[in-house]
Amino acid sequence: MEGVGNALGPLFLLILLGAGLGWWRQPGGDFWPRMERLIYFLLFPAMLVSTLATADVAQVPVARLALALLGAIGLFGLLLWGLRARLRLDAPAFTSAFQGALRFNTYVGVAGAAALHGSAGATVAAVAVALMVPVVNVLCVASFIAAGTLGSASLGKSLAALTRNPLILACLTGIALNVSGIGLPGWSEPGMELLGRAALPLGLVAVGVALRPAALLRLDRGVWAANLVKLGLMPALVLAFALLLGLDPVTRDVALLFAALPTATSAYILARQLGGDAELMAALITGQTLLAMVTLPLWLRLAG
Repeated sequence: MEGVGNALGPLFLLILLGAGLGWWRQPGGDFWPRMERLIYFLLFPAMLVSTLATADVAQVPVARLALALLGAIGLFGLLLWGLRARLRLDAPAFTSAFQGALRFNTYVGVAGAAALHGSAGATVAAVAVALMVPVVNVLCVASFIAAGTLGSASLGKSLAALTRNPLILACLTGIALNVSGIGLPGWSEPGMELLGRAALPLGLVAVGVALRPAALLRLDRGVWAANLVKLGLMPALVLAFALLLGLDPVTRDVALLFAALPTATSAYILARQLGGDAELMAALITGQTLLAMVTLPLWLRLAG
């Protein structure tokens, strides 16, 4: 437990630093929205390209990792739709609960994997991102479509946005460079690596800035359902899959880490744009991020 705490503790400190900066509104103005865009569109994609283009992906059991992570995501996606009537949530609230149960915070995931297992963990984490980001984005947009919160214009924009998602494009680019044997020639490799190093600490601080403590006052059926799936049932199922599939300790830990991550802060923007319940989304993001500071080390201790 001490090893897990030492690895994840600094990450949570950066999130709390961001929460403090957000509370005191520092540096002020539109600094953090602009910083989030820089991280999302440049720094984090650079980290993914750098990792995937040069990694020995052959050492990662991709098929079994996909089965563990995507199998659990698919099962819980179907379960939530099957229980929609019993949850008695209106369409906007249901889409936010759906996002809260399935989306994951990539910054915390990749930073946690690297802190736990170094470059080997970062490589598995990059593969996990490449597997999960397209699937989760498609499922969440599909939930808005099926719930009927989208107009025809918004539907077209949402589908087009999937094809321009910088994380998806970065994963495809990194994999293509790796498979082709081109890699990152010359100065491009250290340059990409330097950009990537900036992504994780700044991303973690940005996660903290996005927290909304006032939203924690909301504790309705949507909050309980999403939190139960995201922080309890999802990691339990992925851990069971990992053990049944015989994943090695590094891949098992990273799979469990990604399953137990709090939901993504970008889910709030998607909820606002596509007709979801933005207030519920803010409550889920804030609550899950704070709860994960306790649940993540516990799950990893159990796996170990």
